[in-house]
Amino acid sequence: MTITTIGLDLAKSVFQAHGVDESGATILVKRLHRKQMLPFFSKLSPCLIGVEACGTAHYWARTLAAMGHEVRLIPPSYVKAYVKRGKSDALDAEAICEAVQRPTMRFVPVKTVEQQSVLMAHRARSLLVRQRTMIANALRAHLAELGLIANPGIANLAKLAEQALSDDDALPAYARTSLGILVRQIMALNDEVAALDRQLIAWHTESEASRRLAGIPGLGVITATALAATVTDPDQFRSGRQFAAWLGLTPQQHSTGGKTRLGGISKQGDRYLRRLLVVGATAVIRHIKDKPTPMANWIRKLMEKKPFRLVSVALANKLARIAWVVLTRKETYRPYELTA
Repeated sequence: MTITTIGLDLAKSVFQAHGVDESGATILVKRLHRKQMLPFFSKLSPCLIGVEACGTAHYWARTLAAMGHEVRLIPPSYVKAYVKRGKSDALDAEAICEAVQRPTMRFVPVKTVEQQSVLMAHRARSLLVRQRTMIANALRAHLAELGLIANPGIANLAKLAEQALSDDDALPAYARTSLGILVRQIMALNDEVAALDRQLIAWHTESEASRRLAGIPGLGVITATALAATVTDPDQFRSGRQFAAWLGLTPQQHSTGGKTRLGGISKQGDRYLRRLLVVGATAVIRHIKDKPTPMANWIRKLMEKKPFRLVSVALANKLARIAWVVLTRKETYRPYELTA
């Protein structure tokens, strides 16, 4: 009885393994504590191991692959269909074991340590920007309570706060202390965001794929580095449309009986990448003006009959398809050929 396939349900401390032989018969149902993982799999003959693409999945995939095993990461939503009635770690491991053997199953490429590090910088930067926005909104509201109104923009808010704090008679003592703390927090967050930006720019200059992506309209250093670090293997997508669908930028289908029905944008995929692409597309639309380019003509024609937000999502879809072409062909962006 040789184990050929194992479904491994990951956790923080207690893991669950479900193994089958060549005939599909169950020959292993075992709970493993974290300290037992490495000794157990190091003694096991090389086999296929299926893992849900969740937290720590890429670390365990690299670790188990170094022991000679073939590790495949599966999106959790694709595993759900194979879970039997009820919910337990054993049932989840059995479902993973069943899903990883399907010939039509889609898998997630294993990321390297460098790619994960770049994405950590992106996630940390996104968190700090959200915190800065929260503090800025709180500061704006507190100043408004005292009759001090700032124009839109964090720079105008900082200028107003500086003027208010510099005037000894403008603010009460307790308010001065509280608002001073908020201002210092915003300044500290600005410095931290700038430090992460410098790291991303440094990685951008070293990554050929990221530099090619940055040549696409609407894709700056942040979006280019995020795409280059996330999409490890662009050839896994058959077309640009499939890549856009993976990002959640295509309409969701509700088709049956030979009738095609398209609903709203699916929003199924990487939220961070989708948000960056939509924000970049929005910037392109606002600065397009009267440029005589094919993309500008396409945008103006679409704006005549569709609302602004719909056009921005449609342009984000188009930019995603262009990004897929640039990544797969390993060529620089040529606007008059790729957007015609």
